[in-house]
Amino acid sequence: MTEDLAPIQVPWSVLPDYRCFGCSPHNPGGLRLTFEPHPEGVRTRFRLGRAFESYPGVVHGGLVGVICDEAMGNLIVLTHGRSAFTVSMRLRYVQPLLVDRPYQAVARLRDGAPELVHASAEIADDEGTLVAAATAVYQPFSLDQTRDQLRLDDHDVALLTDALSTRTPPNGA
Repeated sequence: MTEDLAPIQVPWSVLPDYRCFGCSPHNPGGLRLTFEPHPEGVRTRFRLGRAFESYPGVVHGGLVGVICDEAMGNLIVLTHGRSAFTVSMRLRYVQPLLVDRPYQAVARLRDGAPELVHASAEIADDEGTLVAAATAVYQPFSLDQTRDQLRLDDHDVALLTDALSTRTPPNGA
């Protein structure tokens, strides 16, 4: 793998009770993914233990989807300054992810319809061998339109709005 880069702070981390299963450091049962700039988008590096396995020694396949979705979703919010719900995702498993092995996922934006955001992600092992690939479509949303569903109060909306407006897109994109 390549050099270590400073992690990117995701905008949702400004909320004191931020509990995202994929990327919150405050969720003791979560993946606690962190993201860093990558020339093509964002990257997360991870190693999952036996708490995340399905068959002995194999990471549960659903978590492969979570990791790809987290990478793509965070790339979208960091690039566009808006969060987005996943509309659809297609995942291709090339080979099983094994527990206690290092992997990295890289997310990239793709061309698509202007009202939707298209992205892709690939997970590779430490030698760079592809183990999984995903493509997805996302629907951006405004905090004002979804605040009730997301259980956001005025203070939360203000914190997120400020974080989204002052974010630094990966690689200055």
